[in-house]
Amino acid sequence: MNIELPEKQYYKIGEVASAFQVNTSLIRFWEKEFDIIKPKKNAKGNRLFTSNDIANLKLIYNLVKERGFTLEGAKQKLKKNPLGTINNYEIISRLEFVKGELNKTTSFQNIFYFSTPADAFGEISDMLKKSQLINSRSKVVLEKPLGFSLASSKDINSKISKCFSESQIYRIDHYLGKDTVQNLITLRFANSLFSSQWNSKGVEYVEITAAESVGIEDRWGYFDGMGQLRDMVQSHLLQLLCLIAMEPPNRLDDQSIRSEKVKVLEALKPLDEESIASSFVSAQYTDGVVDGVHKPGYINEEGARPDSKTETFVSVKTEIQNWRWSGVPFYLRTGKRMETKMTQIVIHFKSDGHYIFNENKESLKGNTLIISLHPTEGISLQVFTKPHGVDKHSIIRSDPMSLDFIKTQQLLNIPSGYQSLLMDILNGNQSLFLCREEVELAWKWCDETLDAFNNSNQELFYYKSGSNGPKESEALITNNGHQWHEE
Repeated sequence: MNIELPEKQYYKIGEVASAFQVNTSLIRFWEKEFDIIKPKKNAKGNRLFTSNDIANLKLIYNLVKERGFTLEGAKQKLKKNPLGTINNYEIISRLEFVKGELNKTTSFQNIFYFSTPADAFGEISDMLKKSQLINSRSKVVLEKPLGFSLASSKDINSKISKCFSESQIYRIDHYLGKDTVQNLITLRFANSLFSSQWNSKGVEYVEITAAESVGIEDRWGYFDGMGQLRDMVQSHLLQLLCLIAMEPPNRLDDQSIRSEKVKVLEALKPLDEESIASSFVSAQYTDGVVDGVHKPGYINEEGARPDSKTETFVSVKTEIQNWRWSGVPFYLRTGKRMETKMTQIVIHFKSDGHYIFNENKESLKGNTLIISLHPTEGISLQVFTKPHGVDKHSIIRSDPMSLDFIKTQQLLNIPSGYQSLLMDILNGNQSLFLCREEVELAWKWCDETLDAFNNSNQELFYYKSGSNGPKESEALITNNGHQWHEE
């Protein structure tokens, strides 16, 4: 109920009763029963209610009149959990205010952005529904991570789905808003140069790296319950993998693109206890130097638990079990407190079997396509050319053919990733947002990987802050005759 009273120091009982649309006798009764109502009295003995009394009366009204508590039940609620009760009422009050403001216009699109812990998503949605703030034009934006596991993710999704339809839910991943990421579909399917080679016949291996130079900072309590696999691989890296590996969609619409991404996750090979040792590296950073500044190790961070075995780095070798990618390894790598902040996708194409450049026979590799998301956004294709000069006919070198998106963005004032995604929300375009099935399949794969790791004899490795990760991660890829691309 929206209570409207003019701002002043004291209110007479008649004013209060009128605002609450009840009899004055009920106000006096509540005053007697609830000790949080403490009106002053003037010389004539007339009650004078303060703004604090009004706030407490609103709370009592909500419990008794709107939520159906008995008198005794309301007293116990206020006694056992006064802060929670007050906070809950304040949320409802704010929602009522928003509802009143929205109802002043005949046409509106209300968008709710949930940037809170995911376990609160269900309750928030329920409050919005009870406050009648959700209509056919409503949309809700959900920040990752959506849960902690497959089970928790399903629970959260189910609670939200009671209040919003799937077409109203926008599960946001800011990586997908980057212009370079959005260009992946165009790069792949609009250029026959790549589309004809984008398979096991043309690609030797793929690597996806998301390195962070920062550590946990003041998020140790949150991160220790998640770890790098859940925090980064489940969302960002698997989404990039989907865009790299997906089949051409029938149309450039939400359903078609999401459907193809789901197929990739369904075909993603699970890791078991037998393959963990050769396909998975889990590590934690120790003290070291980043940008000339000494940084503590993970277990020495403020608020840390010294016996924690939570990983801050993972590298994974996996495969996609379908006709296009059979036999092609996909390497995923992500870690905190690395040497530099860098995010990139590298496609290593196969080399020709026959060389006419005899002097380079040993070193000649296939072409490399580098898709950079950070620190710069752009695409670079490494091609082989002859150096300038005479007597160099059999000498070749690798040169980049680059498309730098940063300069283009600056010239054209292209919106940032989040800005782009927010505009898509306003326009009702869900193609760059995750559907429920995507999220749950990604969690399923991560759960299986962690279970296999925990049930194996694989140990947690360590690496110095400011390095490129543990040496075991290098071995993971070099044992297969490959190497990480380093700028």
